[in-house]
Amino acid sequence: MTDFDTTKIASDSGKVVVDPITSLIASDRKYDNGKSIDLSWVPSIDDRLVNGKVIGYKVYRIEDGGEPLMIAELAPGSNAYNDQSVERGKLYSYFVSALSSSAETPSTKTASIEPQREWLNFKLINVLVMALVLGGAIIYFIETARRGKKLFVRKIAGLEAVDDAIGRATEMGRPILFIPGILDMDDVQTLAALTILGRVARVIADYDTKIFMPVSRSLVMTAGREIIKASYQAAGRPDVYSDDMVTYITDEQFGYVAAVDGVMVREKPATCFLLGAFFAESLILAETGNSVGAIQIAGTARPAQLPFFIAACDFTLIGEELFAASAYLSGEPKQMGSLKGQDVGKAIAMIAILIGVLTVTISEAWNVGWIQSITTKLMEIFSTK
Repeated sequence: MTDFDTTKIASDSGKVVVDPITSLIASDRKYDNGKSIDLSWVPSIDDRLVNGKVIGYKVYRIEDGGEPLMIAELAPGSNAYNDQSVERGKLYSYFVSALSSSAETPSTKTASIEPQREWLNFKLINVLVMALVLGGAIIYFIETARRGKKLFVRKIAGLEAVDDAIGRATEMGRPILFIPGILDMDDVQTLAALTILGRVARVIADYDTKIFMPVSRSLVMTAGREIIKASYQAAGRPDVYSDDMVTYITDEQFGYVAAVDGVMVREKPATCFLLGAFFAESLILAETGNSVGAIQIAGTARPAQLPFFIAACDFTLIGEELFAASAYLSGEPKQMGSLKGQDVGKAIAMIAILIGVLTVTISEAWNVGWIQSITTKLMEIFSTK
């Protein structure tokens, strides 16, 4: 059977028959992966009347001229359906039956349609433009840094104090304690902490200062050992390095905190680095470090824990300062260029937010039409849908 006749579902005589739907249209869903077809129609007249006889609709699909398959049952008043179970390379046609209490009345069948895949979503051209602007800014600043021009980055007190804190520990003959948070390597805050560890470890290797790094994740332990080992090798002192510098304790939150507090009380470190993701343990660690007289440099991107670090630590890296630390400490052109390029994106976002707030306020207060059009345009430009 190459052409299905929808009249085969027509109701038997004596049953309640309703008028069919009209204007059934099947169209390919734009800007998708070729896995969706949209159907739209005008509901049955009997559905639009008060106390209408229509109790629902059934959607039928015919694949490559085969037999019809019911794919959906819809409530009265429905006028659209999205079929997400189609495949590219196949032809589909549809019809929709209006249901009464005892029969169903099919519509005419749509023309055959094949779902298509679109590689570009032109509705999101604004996202492409923003990506090009930010990418261009990053490339520009990277090249500027490579040519030897110094890029301005505001001073971050916590990072400026890193060398002094390590020097203090060396002078006092007391160890340094480095805590990279309590999350695993899949957390960006842990990665940022380990990046700072690389700089700290290089200075420690030069000064021959003792370091303790208790961790709560095995992968963090492995990464920490490799970073410190590489620093000692770069300093020409690989024989001084020991795996005991980085020790795994436990994944359990407060078991880990209790063990670290014990290390603080026994070893009395001169400097404590608390960098990474912290939760309820932040105040316990910070207060214990304060009680042993250590200089503490803390940093996290979790807003709920920042007040505790600010109250109990000497220096605190707030939010993105933790992520900017790598570029700040190294001055490497790629990292500095990326940091400055991101600042351009933030500046654009801040300007857009400011203009948006002003235009919405003015248009709502005085009902100025052209101001409202600016608001609408801004919403279109920065929409990702």
